[in-house]
Amino acid sequence: MLEVHEKYIFFVVGAVCLLLSSTVYAEDLKSTDANIVGHVIEKSTREHLPYMTVSLKGTTIGTMTDATGHYFLKNLPEGEFTLSVSAVGYKSQERKVVLKRGKTLEENFELEEDMVALDGVVVTANRSETARRLAPTLVKVVTPKLFEQTNSHTLSQGLVFQPGVRVETDCQNCGYSQVRINGLDGKYTQILIDSRPIFSSLAGVYGLEQIPANMIERVEVVRGGGSALFGSSAIAGTVNIITKEPVRNSGSFSHTISNFDGSGSFDNNTALNLSLVSSDNKMGAYVYGQNRHRSAWDSNGDGFSELPKLKNQTIGLNAYYRTSAYSKLSLEYHHMEEFRRGGSGFSLPPHIAEDADLNGTGAPGLVEQLKHSINTGGLKFTAFSKDQKHTFSTYASAQHIVRDSYYSAYGMTTDFTGVLGAQYIYHFDKCLFMPADLTGGIEFNHDKLHDKATDAQKYRDAALAEDPAATGDRLQQLIEKHTPDPLHQVVNIASAYAQNEWKNEQWSFLIGGRVDKNSIMDKTVFSPRANIRYNPTQDVNIRFSYAEGFRAPQAFDEDLHISNVGGKLVSIVRAKGLKEERSRSLNASVDWYHYFGDFQANLLVEGFYTKLSDPFVLTPPVKAPDGSAYLIQTRINGSGAKVYGGTLEGKIAYKDKVQLQAGLTLQRSIYDSPEEWSADEEHLSEKERSSNKILRTPNVYGYFTATCTPVKAFSIALNGNYTGRMYVPHLLSEVNGEADVLVKSPDFFEFGAKMAYDIDFQGFCLQLNAGVQNIFNSYQKDFDKGASRDSGYIYGPGAPRSYFAGVKLSF
Repeated sequence: MLEVHEKYIFFVVGAVCLLLSSTVYAEDLKSTDANIVGHVIEKSTREHLPYMTVSLKGTTIGTMTDATGHYFLKNLPEGEFTLSVSAVGYKSQERKVVLKRGKTLEENFELEEDMVALDGVVVTANRSETARRLAPTLVKVVTPKLFEQTNSHTLSQGLVFQPGVRVETDCQNCGYSQVRINGLDGKYTQILIDSRPIFSSLAGVYGLEQIPANMIERVEVVRGGGSALFGSSAIAGTVNIITKEPVRNSGSFSHTISNFDGSGSFDNNTALNLSLVSSDNKMGAYVYGQNRHRSAWDSNGDGFSELPKLKNQTIGLNAYYRTSAYSKLSLEYHHMEEFRRGGSGFSLPPHIAEDADLNGTGAPGLVEQLKHSINTGGLKFTAFSKDQKHTFSTYASAQHIVRDSYYSAYGMTTDFTGVLGAQYIYHFDKCLFMPADLTGGIEFNHDKLHDKATDAQKYRDAALAEDPAATGDRLQQLIEKHTPDPLHQVVNIASAYAQNEWKNEQWSFLIGGRVDKNSIMDKTVFSPRANIRYNPTQDVNIRFSYAEGFRAPQAFDEDLHISNVGGKLVSIVRAKGLKEERSRSLNASVDWYHYFGDFQANLLVEGFYTKLSDPFVLTPPVKAPDGSAYLIQTRINGSGAKVYGGTLEGKIAYKDKVQLQAGLTLQRSIYDSPEEWSADEEHLSEKERSSNKILRTPNVYGYFTATCTPVKAFSIALNGNYTGRMYVPHLLSEVNGEADVLVKSPDFFEFGAKMAYDIDFQGFCLQLNAGVQNIFNSYQKDFDKGASRDSGYIYGPGAPRSYFAGVKLSF
């Protein structure tokens, strides 16, 4: 029990510091009777716009227009401020206001539509709120609207509708997935929750499916290493999950049921949201929950699943308390419970389902089963100075995971991750030659991971199978031989970062860097970044970025996933003397916006290049040297690699009636020298066993989304996702003795459609929706079969054709 308490000392200390900070800045919100009233209307139709965000910049004060498009801000501080009005789908507006005691101002706004999201606010570009058009780094945004239009209930489903981003499934048994950005696999991407690197290695194994869409306000995606200040591991890019905050009194309830290709397998999703805000906007809370139940799916009828059974429940809370007009304390917490099981014999306990003598089939079974209990939370305190030049924030975040697993043997994994940090921003009216923002911060990240095998009977049986007469010390030695070594890893990372960004409407010059001292490395590593933005006209953004990064030689998420090949377990170990991996990234882009009457258009052209030195490479699976039943893959340093290519993305919108968006990525991912993918020396030559291609990476992939709203109550949404051909290893020699094969997969095009109809009642909206995902059933046809299958031989879309219908009630 004492050990459990020690895990939370880190977080508690940070929380206490935050609360003490908030009391220093706390002050009564004085009754100044300085007020602002007004309304917001749409410029062309003159209709009042409800639920527009109205805020005083440089303070914590804000509200939303009501259902009639009016707003009221009361008891405001005296002085000169910038009043801002914004909303998704509209151009933001700002104006200066002078507030005086006892005076009420009337400020009315007329907003224009912005269907290409030019003026959206992002934070991932420079760790501070910035208009996307003026951000030094290209930031793409996944909105709740996109999740809804594409019937995406989790982070993994919605992320694929971004250029340069793929989400792939890597295990036929448990459905392990990862995000690939610009051709690099998941371990090269930094996943953040509210800008904090709290997404641990263990959470990264299945976390993309565990994050429900209804807790997400937006997802900000930065491709390339241009956001290195968030962590040196942001080599391929950064995925920043911004969670929802309370903005008005509202709520919703929804349920969607999906069916896999007319079979008896279903996926049920139920979501509930409730937002509450006090009448004076001093405090608010957003509560959310989701329940998901998915049946297992067997694509080829062999009695072994291709999609695992899932049960997932999430509850969470986002809350804030304004300690003054210039400071705010924010709280985020969510709890997840997940059960997933793949393989065969779903009605039986795992160890019985695998036993040919006990499972009732007379043939060996196969089971991968996991239970996750995840608690994640964070506190953040933000304060602005009254002259609006200083911004200070401090934060503490923590995540604790307990996982019970069965990979042909029972195991237990625990992981605690904690982050403490502080950040300061100073706004220069002029620094040398133009206005600038100086950003600096410190961060401490602690991760304690413990993974052990608990199936004593399994290893005893394996020992006796090798030597039935073994007893005493001999038996104990054999048991130890067959018992996997526990993994105990403690990583402490002390970091500091600083950057200065000179910027105006036309130019932005950013120079910065991050220093990291990782406890498992002897030396401190410096990772620089530099960005240039140039706007020759208001409609054109040109950006260049350079960044360096590194990854320490530690255990990563895929090390905690055990796959099966030929009925044997495959485990990952690290080579002795493994060195850190270094990266250098270059990105360049041109972003063009234009208005043609009622039409809005956006065209993006981007190029990227990443050079990897001493990249981490996994050797092909070989028999464990100790003679145990495991196959071993070893992480070694490769000869070097490079990933380069380009992305083309376009958007066009006609008012709020029709929107079309599409993106295409062309790329190459290659090693400097061929790396071995197969250990099949019996059937393959040395040249045939090696490849200079980074496997499982297509040279071409893309997406599109389209929506049509002929009348206000009815909408039609279409979406598509294209995955080009790629090379995938198929380890047949471990399955049936045939030669290993490097398969060139077919290409895939997923096409989906959704229709929705809204019925308005007094204060309520009922939506009915239905559609089909992957209409043409573009899905892998050659899955391995039976208990001896190569579970890693899986590629293409994550699910077959699916029919769905749903209902949503909002108020």
